[in-house]
Amino acid sequence: MPRTPLPEARRTLGALLRHAYEALAEEVYGALPARGFPEIRRAHGAVFRHLPPAGARLTELAIAAGMAKQSMAYLVEDLARLGHVESRPDPEDGRARRILYTARGRRLLELLLRLSAEAELRLAARIGIEEAATLRRALERLAPA
Repeated sequence: MPRTPLPEARRTLGALLRHAYEALAEEVYGALPARGFPEIRRAHGAVFRHLPPAGARLTELAIAAGMAKQSMAYLVEDLARLGHVESRPDPEDGRARRILYTARGRRLLELLLRLSAEAELRLAARIGIEEAATLRRALERLAPA
């Protein structure tokens, strides 16, 4: 779905960054059905962006994504039902559960990263390689370590 232009009064840096992110996300997630993952929605990205390879507790995921634990639980349960993640007892605390990627989930994560890299190349072609590199360097400096 094409994005509507931002009104001049709302062209804050945050709005521009969000607009650009939404366009990239639409491109990446829009490519998934043709790649064998029609069940994945953009909302699932909150899990894939924050779930480390070694797994994490649900509470850790919710905090990292800045969302309510119940909302993260809904996404995790959906991805578990779809075979992308699983919940296992946490070896450090038997009362807690750890969310881990399944083999299918790891394949999907690799595809998401590859599609993101391809989208970044298309962005560089649009704005120029040097400007894209400058943008990336600036954003890298702003990103948490």
